[in-house]
Amino acid sequence: MVHQRAFLAAAGGKHPGSKVETTGNIAIGLRRLLIAAAVLVGALCGTGLFGPSAHAQQSGPFAALAGRWAGGGVVTLEDGSTERIRCRATYAVGGPRMGLTLVCASSSYKFDLHGDVAAEPGGVITGTWTESSRNVTGNLQGRGRGGSFQVVASGPGFNANISLVTRGNRQSITLRAGSQFQGATISLSRF
Repeated sequence: MVHQRAFLAAAGGKHPGSKVETTGNIAIGLRRLLIAAAVLVGALCGTGLFGPSAHAQQSGPFAALAGRWAGGGVVTLEDGSTERIRCRATYAVGGPRMGLTLVCASSSYKFDLHGDVAAEPGGVITGTWTESSRNVTGNLQGRGRGGSFQVVASGPGFNANISLVTRGNRQSITLRAGSQFQGATISLSRF
């Protein structure tokens, strides 16, 4: 009954089977229906049911990274051997700040990296990271903007140079370290 009343209100008070319905009333009803639909979609977007607006996703220095990514690459282990790895990354972007998760695994190696980074004026990047499978934490420092970042991750007994380049829906990550692994080269795609 509620839907019928809403339809009658949108259709200018006339039932669709009514013979007194005019073209003017149909146009008015259609216009009211479109306005109501626009208000409903706007309200849903405003409450976050459809996620952040496109404008919000496109602002800030980390905007090109926002979202979920997956792919693979190669890890070079301490003894010089290499293994294929599969990876998933998630970047939660909010203006000049970003939370990140990068999980990669091969047949004998796994890392689970979490970080919180901020962009400062002049393209300076600072933050913290945690590698949960080894219970290691540290700091991130570097530079970048526009989807291209060069940072150093440092912590107790660990230093790694990280290069991250994003172009559209493709991302490449290169890690160079001198500890349990020598480095990794990873290619990801947004999904």
